[in-house]
Amino acid sequence: MVFPVETEERVKRQALSVSRDHLREVVDISRKISQLVTVFVNGDKDSAQELFADIKKHQNNVDVAQRNVSRELAEIGAILMSREDFLRFTNLTSEIADYCEGIGFRLLQIMERGWKVPNQIKEDMIKLSDAVFYTISKLRETVMTLNYGVSKALEKSRDVAAAERIVDGLYRQLEIDIIDSKMELPPMFLLLNVVQKLEDAADKAKAASDAARILALTI
Repeated sequence: MVFPVETEERVKRQALSVSRDHLREVVDISRKISQLVTVFVNGDKDSAQELFADIKKHQNNVDVAQRNVSRELAEIGAILMSREDFLRFTNLTSEIADYCEGIGFRLLQIMERGWKVPNQIKEDMIKLSDAVFYTISKLRETVMTLNYGVSKALEKSRDVAAAERIVDGLYRQLEIDIIDSKMELPPMFLLLNVVQKLEDAADKAKAASDAARILALTI
């Protein structure tokens, strides 16, 4: 079945709009994680608790936005041939939000138990979390260029890949430093999990950027 060009263009715009709304919530939650790492380093437990409450609220917003995308794509139906690509993109970015909530929970648990973390590791965690947020921000820039042609989207997706490589380097060094530290085992295990989830979030941003490149070919 062939659909009018005007109709196909309209449904593509609808799908892109709801996907951007979803991504905006993901970017917001990743920004909160960067802030939470900073208050973790400063030992501000009250602010950490408030930020984690915000993170859980944003996680709910991400879930709602993802359902909106799924509903919109279901209503569009066969008119949009690339609907599976949109679903894949939002599924990948939703995983970023899942990682963020897990990071926030673990950092708060370390603070509430008064476990000690070496200052150098704390400072390096700020560098890592900032690099992860930068990577996710570059993903948003990629998605914002989807209406401006494939070449622009490809250019921005390369920025995401470059940012993810920086995250990877920071993560590898920090992982070794945590293992080599004199921390007690419980906070060590939690911190290793935290930095792993930070790195995983950047990996998902890179994968979502690859999915956005595919979308660029159809929009």
